[in-house]
Amino acid sequence: MSKEKTAQLRKFVAPFEKADVKASVQQMINTIPPFFILWFLAYLALDVSVWLTVGISVIAAGFVVRMFIIFHDCTHGSFFKNKKANAIVGTITGILTLFAYEKWKREHAIHHASSGNLDKRGVGDIWVMTIDEYVEASKWERFKYRMYRNPLVMFGLGPLFLVLISSRFNRKDARKKERNNTYLINASLVVLYTIMILAIGWQAFVLIQGTIMFTAGALGIWLFYIQHTFEDSYFEDESEWDYVKAAIEGSSYYELPKVLQWVTGNIGFHHVHHLSPRVPNYNLEKAHVSTPPLQKATTVNLKTSFQSLKYKVYDEENKRFVTFGAIKHLLGESRTAQQ
Repeated sequence: MSKEKTAQLRKFVAPFEKADVKASVQQMINTIPPFFILWFLAYLALDVSVWLTVGISVIAAGFVVRMFIIFHDCTHGSFFKNKKANAIVGTITGILTLFAYEKWKREHAIHHASSGNLDKRGVGDIWVMTIDEYVEASKWERFKYRMYRNPLVMFGLGPLFLVLISSRFNRKDARKKERNNTYLINASLVVLYTIMILAIGWQAFVLIQGTIMFTAGALGIWLFYIQHTFEDSYFEDESEWDYVKAAIEGSSYYELPKVLQWVTGNIGFHHVHHLSPRVPNYNLEKAHVSTPPLQKATTVNLKTSFQSLKYKVYDEENKRFVTFGAIKHLLGESRTAQQ
C-alpha cells in the first residue's frame, strides 16, 4: 500500500478517534451494574437450582467480556480523553476482569506494533509457527506447539492460565509503575474475594465466579484467536512488514448478530481497531461503514469462524495458514533427507 493511500485511509478514520464522555459513561452504566445484578441473581438462584445459577453466570460472563472491552479501550487511551480517567477506570475494570492494567497495556501495545511481524513474535499474541520452523523443530517442541494449538487446551486451560498466572505476575523487565499496579490489583482481588467468600461461602463463590470468569476467558481467547487466525492472514518478515496491511489484512471483521456485537463491544471490527487503536469501541462500526477500503477486510461469521480451528501453521511461501495434515509430507521429506 502506497504512502498516499495509507495517509488517506488514516484521514478517513481520524474523525472517529475522539472519545465521547457521554457515550463512555453510558456504556459503563449499561455494563457494570447489570453484571453485579446478574451476580446477585445467580447467588439467589442457588435456592432454586444449581443449573439456573450456572445459566445466569454464563449470561453474566457476557457482561465481563463487554467490561473487558472498556478495560481494553482504557489501555489504548481511547475510552476517555483524560489520561487519568482511563487509568482509574482501567484499573477498576482490571480488578473486575482479573487483568493487570499497566501490564496488559504495555504488552498489548507491543502486540499492535508487531502484529503479523514474523521477526517480532512472542508478546501479547498467539504462538504461531511457520512451516519451516515446525519442520525443523524437535519432537518436543512440535508436541508443545500441537498441544498449545489444541482447542481443548487453548480454550479450556487458556482462561485459567490467563487469570491465575499470566495476569498475576509481572514480566522481568516491568518498570515500577507497572509492578505497583499489578500488586494493587492482586491485593484488591485478595481483599474482595476474601470478603465474598466469608459472606456467601467458598462453594457458592467458586461456582458463580468460577463459571463467570472461565466462560468470559474462553470467549475472550476465542475472539482474539478468530480475529487473527484465518486462511489468508497477513504475516511478513520485518523488512516487508507494513503496519496498515497488518491491520487490514491481518485482522478480520467478525460479523456477529447484533446482540453478540453489543456484548463484545464491537470488537468484531478488529481491522478498524488495529488500524487506529484510538477509535473507541462505540465508534468502530461507524468507521467501518464510512470507510469503503476497510470493508474489503476478510469477513468471517459465526458459521465460518469455526473453520479457523483447523489452521495451525503459517505457510510463508504461499501466504496462508495450513493444517497439521498439510505438512506431514514435509516432515517425511525432512526425515528422508536426514537419513
